[in-house]
Amino acid sequence: MARIKSRSLYELVKSMSKNEKRYFKLLYGGSGNGEDKKMLILFDYMNKQKEFDEDSIPDKLPSLKTEQLSNMKAYLYDKLLQAIRLFNAPKILDLQIREQIDYAQLLFSRRLYTQGMNSLKKARKMALVHDNLELQLEIIKLEKSVLMQTIDHDTVDKVDRIIEEARTINKRINNINTFSNLSIKLNSFYTKIGYIRDEVDFLRVKEFFNSNIPDFTEDELSISEKLNLYKLYVGYYLFIQDFRNGYEYALKLVKLFDTHEELKETSTEQYIKSLNNLLIAQYKLDMYNDFVETNKILHAIAADYSQTQNESIRIRLLKYYYIHEINKYFITGDFTKGVDVLMKSPDTKIYELLEVVDKHSELIINYKLSCLYFGASDFHGALKWLNRIINIPDGDIREDLHCFARILNLICHYELGNYDVIKYYIISTYRFLLKKEDLHLFQKFILKFLKDLNQNTRDKELYERFVRLKSQLIPLVNSTYEKRAFIYFDIISWLESKIEKRLIQDVIQEKVSLKYKSDKAS
Repeated sequence: MARIKSRSLYELVKSMSKNEKRYFKLLYGGSGNGEDKKMLILFDYMNKQKEFDEDSIPDKLPSLKTEQLSNMKAYLYDKLLQAIRLFNAPKILDLQIREQIDYAQLLFSRRLYTQGMNSLKKARKMALVHDNLELQLEIIKLEKSVLMQTIDHDTVDKVDRIIEEARTINKRINNINTFSNLSIKLNSFYTKIGYIRDEVDFLRVKEFFNSNIPDFTEDELSISEKLNLYKLYVGYYLFIQDFRNGYEYALKLVKLFDTHEELKETSTEQYIKSLNNLLIAQYKLDMYNDFVETNKILHAIAADYSQTQNESIRIRLLKYYYIHEINKYFITGDFTKGVDVLMKSPDTKIYELLEVVDKHSELIINYKLSCLYFGASDFHGALKWLNRIINIPDGDIREDLHCFARILNLICHYELGNYDVIKYYIISTYRFLLKKEDLHLFQKFILKFLKDLNQNTRDKELYERFVRLKSQLIPLVNSTYEKRAFIYFDIISWLESKIEKRLIQDVIQEKVSLKYKSDKAS
């Protein structure tokens, strides 16, 4: 029996829903097997632990001898997986398909070919509904092996049909593999550098994309091929900051799910991701009303799946909830309300979320929270979240966020009057930006502005410097590559707040109000 680490077992136990745990105990609680009773004792103990403590097991569970513990952990781990599989089989179509394929193989081994083919027919029907190409190929492989054992009057027709089906499925699989391979490669670029920084980045990405995407006729593609194609285009256009085209493909992706309702059941996680992509595009394009409506759909899914969702979906929905709620407050300028609602509520789950999300997501959330606190003029709170980014030893994930976190860090220290700290941080920020090849005009203007400041700068001179910096940055807003900087931080509104001696959120809220009136008038 394979050795199982206690940490892996503990994490598996904690990942189970209440219903899964109840099912597991019912499944093995009445077996009368002495080993099962010991297994349940170990399960109950690990389930009750708030923090994992392996060393306490021998003392707390004396009925389990030390020499038995390793085997018992492995036994419990296997039984948990079996119970989870059995409990979730009715809800996971792939498991149902696999079950019918397994039945067919067992029946074929007994030379019960007709019964085995009936199981394969059930599997084929489900695989077609789910559009699971890999399992369809496996079904065809089994059909081929049976045809070698059975001969009847229409064997030739069956062979021709199987060969043609296999050819079509392989072509579709090749397309999907190409689209998905491109997607993950582009995502790896994005995860490293963030949005493209300059023309070199753009040409490199564009050339890679165009040279690897295959020829295709969109109308001839299957649903699965379209899902992967649209996802690819969304990622590509958002990466190169073409948010309008990114929005169009994100919308096509969501509409594909809306047109084929069964996909929402069979590919729930993909549907949730598609809504997330649409929300990102709507946020970038400042489509507030559309953003709110799409966000309602995401909230409704979270409510519907609250009892049945798996852990992966639960965490994904929680992550998207916080990211898009923060984005909502960014759009409206209600930063203080955002801090109060999302961070100061006793029911906040943001800290739980940060414990379980991947490093990339954690970085994004940390940066968004720092901007939320900054917008609320809580600069100490902003620094708290910025330091979580700056203190990461290696900045090779989302280099852009690391760079702009350092810029925002300097501005926070300026707001707090920490001029001595600014002098120190400017040097380290210069070095970091040069190392990451991200020292562009935007950063140069701001760093020079902060470098020349001191606590003795007169009000009139300070006012003139703010006005000058704004005049330097305004042309960059429409620059092909420099405009990227304004995605991360609305520095123009901050400068206007300093020039007009107002709170930054008041400036942004006024802009929102004027835009809303303009949209209504048009």
